Amino acid sequence: MAIGGYDYEIKLYDFSGMDASLRSYRTFQPCESHHIKSVSFNLAGDAILIIPGSAQARIVDREGKNVLECVRGDQYIVDMAKTKGHCGMLNDGCWHPKLNYEFMTCSIDGSVRIWDINDRRKNKRIVKTKNAQGKKTEPNCCAYSRDGNYVVCGCEDGSIQLFDHRKQFINPCVLGRVCHMSGGITGVEFSFDGKTLASRGMDDTLKTWDLRNFKQCLASAGELYNRFPMTNCQFSPSDKLIITGTSTRPGVESGKLVVFEREGLVRKDELIISDSSVIRTLWHPKINQIFLSTGNGMVKAYYDMEKSLKGLTLCAMKPVKRKTAGSFAVEPQVFNPHALPMYKQERARKLSSIRAKERKDPVKSHRPELPLTGSTGAGGRLASHGSTLSSYIVRNIALQKVSEVKEDPREALLKHAEAAEKDPYWIAPAYKKTQPEPIFQSAIDDKNKDEQDEDFIAIPWKKQKQDE
Repeated sequence: MAIGGYDYEIKLYDFSGMDASLRSYRTFQPCESHHIKSVSFNLAGDAILIIPGSAQARIVDREGKNVLECVRGDQYIVDMAKTKGHCGMLNDGCWHPKLNYEFMTCSIDGSVRIWDINDRRKNKRIVKTKNAQGKKTEPNCCAYSRDGNYVVCGCEDGSIQLFDHRKQFINPCVLGRVCHMSGGITGVEFSFDGKTLASRGMDDTLKTWDLRNFKQCLASAGELYNRFPMTNCQFSPSDKLIITGTSTRPGVESGKLVVFEREGLVRKDELIISDSSVIRTLWHPKINQIFLSTGNGMVKAYYDMEKSLKGLTLCAMKPVKRKTAGSFAVEPQVFNPHALPMYKQERARKLSSIRAKERKDPVKSHRPELPLTGSTGAGGRLASHGSTLSSYIVRNIALQKVSEVKEDPREALLKHAEAAEKDPYWIAPAYKKTQPEPIFQSAIDDKNKDEQDEDFIAIPWKKQKQDE
């Protein structure tokens, strides 16, 4: 059994391998962040058709591996027959009852497409549903007849359109324009004898139709509150009963499974399922068991130990397997209280005490740098220079002594001249043997030189031009 829901997950169940705990053996998300609207097995049971909230249907095998993903159509083309696939969100889909390789999908783009699992490039055939004005209308649900010769579509405008699968899908062979009130048809189903069609609508009704005379319904049942576009109806394996689910509303706080007789739609029985709505129903014809999906994420199954075959009867009474001591290994722990600190193992403590200790450690807790408090700074970052950048600049730069800034560099060097002459350290010892005795010019020599410059008269080397 395969189950899909609004949590984007598909769960697979194996009745022969389960026990009373009813745990799934595989869970996966085939369509990422798109909820699942419909899930169905093909005739052979080796492929699962998944109808997500996107425009591309998927087919996976029994192990959840991807087999086929339908192509996406061009959304800028008006004629849906010219595109290779759907352009809008899918609403429903199902397999052909006789062919393992053929399936059908319907979308909000106003088309119903038939696909071949062996052709990945484009759809095989297309049906365009139209309303009374000739414009496209949205098909909410679709189904094959039991022999696969007819295709039926339940549309948003309340019409039911039936097409012959053996002919070209140009015009419907059977058409009912006002089968349900405006709001859409949520489910259509053929009877096993192929003479009757049941439809479920958003107008809180369930109706049966004779395919030979579609002008008026055979019977109608009301007061079946429905607020989900996936609520369907099902024929019993004996073809004498019809079941459907109801949704919760403010006055009624429980979802019900309602059973009707096929002739006249007489309400035979009803079961309160849960505090949530009953959305989809499945009465399997071979194992004779009823499966119901609810709005709170639960799936309920009903069976009879005498009339049901396989299915839940294989695992419902099987006890839950208990874990024994040999089913898991426990790692032994050696306590050595006198070991060296580097080899000493910490004893197991409460998680709360370990977290409290790590919280006090600034490295393990990744404590950020603490903010500044007070006027003297914190943590030695600004010391006594202040707690702000402006006070630091004022105290270290603006209030600096003027004498230290304007001191003559020549005088600063001459302060160390006497110490350098008495105890030379850098340059003088290196040239002590080869360097001559320095003779510096005195102030008296400078005065005599100035007097000689005044008495000196330069001899002109070129004759001057005489004045006229």
